[in-house]
Amino acid sequence: MLTVENTLKWLELFDAKIQAEKDYLSELDTPIGDGDHGNNMSRGLLAVHDALTKQQPTDVQGILKTTAMMLISKVGGASGPLYGTAFLEMAKLSSTTLEVGPLLAAGLEGIQKRGHAQVGEKTLIDVWAPVVKAVEDGTLDVAAIEAAVESTKDMQATKGRASYVGERSIGHVDPGAASSGYLFTTMLMAGVLS
Repeated sequence: MLTVENTLKWLELFDAKIQAEKDYLSELDTPIGDGDHGNNMSRGLLAVHDALTKQQPTDVQGILKTTAMMLISKVGGASGPLYGTAFLEMAKLSSTTLEVGPLLAAGLEGIQKRGHAQVGEKTLIDVWAPVVKAVEDGTLDVAAIEAAVESTKDMQATKGRASYVGERSIGHVDPGAASSGYLFTTMLMAGVLS
């Protein structure tokens, strides 16, 4: 269940992980995208950190909404709107439930509506969908998250920027899947599910 404390902790850990791995994320993005995923995510998470520090929201909905707005306005490419939409959908639902499963399911639905992607198209959906299912089943662990991220390596991209390189997208982990992996591993570290 999300609380103010564990949601802030989660976002703090996610920010730290993105800052630590931004070069790696951009490396992943170089052969199949614009090579800027790490820098874009880094900029967005710094903006989230600054906004949360200044505004100090006192409820989960406020935290999620502030996060959504910063990601939408500060992260370039498709990632900003996709991540931002996920957090916005979670914020909307958080007025009725703070259970992680339904919130992540709402986030996933928002991403799918915004990006029109399905499982198997080498996008962040390929991590979000199995994670949502594992949360609902009570089986989510780091190994499951890493397996979902790694599964994108053998896929051919049919959505997003990576789809432009066709078969050459095979053999590369999707950068959005990798950053989503960090989102969920840091969620576990923050104790959101315990």
